[in-house]
Amino acid sequence: MNNSASNIQHGGQVVLETLSLNKAFKGITAADQATHVIRNLDMKVFEGETVAIVGASGAGKSTLLHVLGGLDKPDSGRVQWQGQSIEGLSVKALGLLRNKMLGFVYQFHHLLPEFSALDNVAMALRIGGMDKTAARTDSAKVLEKLGLGHRLSHRPAELSGGERQRVAIARALVTKPRAILADEPTGNLDLDTADQVFQALLENKREAATALVMVTHSMELAERCERILRLAKGELVQVK
Repeated sequence: MNNSASNIQHGGQVVLETLSLNKAFKGITAADQATHVIRNLDMKVFEGETVAIVGASGAGKSTLLHVLGGLDKPDSGRVQWQGQSIEGLSVKALGLLRNKMLGFVYQFHHLLPEFSALDNVAMALRIGGMDKTAARTDSAKVLEKLGLGHRLSHRPAELSGGERQRVAIARALVTKPRAILADEPTGNLDLDTADQVFQALLENKREAATALVMVTHSMELAERCERILRLAKGELVQVK
């Protein structure tokens, strides 16, 4: 049975697509049955749309996000970024394409503690080959837009939880990606701060037509997305 989560009328460009995607985890012993977290999945994500992926803990939501982002390989099937299959790309080519194409936001910010907010964000541009001065200039603009213009020189330990997460969002946005993949981006925050962080992602979506694919346990946040997809027993079903 084809498991499709692409039944939506949309006029924009497809930025992420999966074709007959399958992923399973083998048991500890040979006798254990494999756990299929993705079964025969066809999925499209369009430019500028917001998609929430929900489901029980252990359903494979983060795994799906990692496969979409080229951080994990499917057992079979293909992932395409703006029509280009990522299968067969070298590690270097995949990394360069990912840096231009995607931004990642996680529940834990993963900022480097020894660097300032500005240099944590600029690092994403430096990896792409931009010179230090230009990278810092562009990074400062994104941080200012996120209300952190007064925190540029602060290190992560000197920032609040919400500020650290906004720095992580700035790092994801600064390369002007076509899509943001967010894994529980507000899961570690109080309700008010979570709302601010999510609002920052939505504002970027409106300004830059960046797609947002977000794994979340919060149905309140999921309801604010244009589509909600539920992952269960390897199948992704559109519920909104």
